[in-house]
Amino acid sequence: MDAPGTGSRTLRHYAGPTWEANDGSKVVGEVKARADAPDADAIPWLLLTAKSTSGSGVLASTLSVQRVQTAGGKAPASGCGPAQAQQEIRVPYTATYYFFADSYPTKT
Repeated sequence: MDAPGTGSRTLRHYAGPTWEANDGSKVVGEVKARADAPDADAIPWLLLTAKSTSGSGVLASTLSVQRVQTAGGKAPASGCGPAQAQQEIRVPYTATYYFFADSYPTKT
């Protein structure tokens, strides 16, 4: 994930779902609510609570994460059959993520 307007990568997002910041802090989310996206071809909007956090950086105090404004990401409508067994497909998507916390670390 890039910091808006900077072009610099500040977070990495991967399975779990997990977000990891350049400062080493990390949050693992757990889905608490989901809503269909307004675009039928987009993955759902989510509300996740922090299942666990680690580190002392920007993500350490995260309580929840919200995924909204999704585009794309749904599996192909054609599905899969025996010919696709054991194959993996990546389906790109975009989304806006909001991170909520009691407080954020301050720079000293």
